[in-house]
Amino acid sequence: MKIAALIARILVGLIFLIFGLNGFLNFIPSPPMPGGMVSDFLHAFMQSHYAMVVSAFQIAGGALLLVNRYVPLGIALLAPIVVNILSFHLLLYRPGISVALVTSALWLILAIHYRQYFACLFVQKTP
Repeated sequence: MKIAALIARILVGLIFLIFGLNGFLNFIPSPPMPGGMVSDFLHAFMQSHYAMVVSAFQIAGGALLLVNRYVPLGIALLAPIVVNILSFHLLLYRPGISVALVTSALWLILAIHYRQYFACLFVQKTP
């Protein structure tokens, strides 16, 4: 499990660092935008500059995973982004679902490996 977690940490870190930087620098060309709700959603996402906030969190989370410091914080920062990526591809744009599933699976490997750091969040009653 240690080797799988190491590989997952590096891959997830690279994925989010690269795509987070792409949100600011645009070095990966965007594919043609499909029409309908997907186009409306992505247009609002970009025009509201919400994409910049998400990109900043992607960079922060990815960098923390890559430098192997504050890894649980990096996992926590990336959790809502992973949920949104997966939701987007499940509900709006199915063609990219394979990448979303792989990214989610890699993130889940990390979350399971570092679950001891999140155990305190699942306490039913506090003193």
